[in-house]
This record gives sequence, C-alpha cells and structure tokens, in this order.
Amino acid sequence: MDLGQEELLKKLDDDDKAFIVDVRTKEEYEESHIPNSKLMDIKNPKSFIEEIENLDKDLNYYVYCHSGVRSVQACQIMKTFGINNVYNLLGGISEWGGELVKD
Repeated sequence: MDLGQEELLKKLDDDDKAFIVDVRTKEEYEESHIPNSKLMDIKNPKSFIEEIENLDKDLNYYVYCHSGVRSVQACQIMKTFGINNVYNLLGGISEWGGELVKD
C-alpha cells in the first residue's frame, strides 16, 4: 500500500508496531534519514534478503527510498517473504517534509 507523507505521519503516531525501513545506500542514509529508521540497502541483495528473513512478521513496515522506486521493489520483495504489513512512502525522502537526522 502506498502512503503520502501526511498518511504516514498519522499512521506512525497511532502505530505501536511501526518499523521504518530505509532501503537506500549507506552513503545516502548517512547524509540524512527519517528518525528511528533502519538501513536495509536494497542494492546489496544478499544482505537485504538476510535482513528480511529476520524481520518480525507481526510488525508494520514503512519503507522509503529517495524517490519511491526502490521502496516499491523492496515492498514487493518483502511480501514474497511473507511480510504482509508493508507500506511504501510515495515520493520517498525527496518529498518528505518531516524531521531528518544525519549520521
């Protein structure tokens, strides 16, 4: 399911099972990311799949990338591994108007 920024913010406020996933590269993540997000670089397929296999299927995953392309792919892959509560941030971090942090 795709979510706009306002929808995502509302869901995050109400969701005690929220888990935010950043599927960009480590370099992109270090430049800026949404607070409390976990880096799972989709461009590193082996590591990405290993991370998915260890995810708690009871959580709700909010996935983003730079513009929304990689996150759509990530959501599809996650669903093939039985992660069904997956939400894609439309427009990615480039459209995000909320808080960002740097590493």
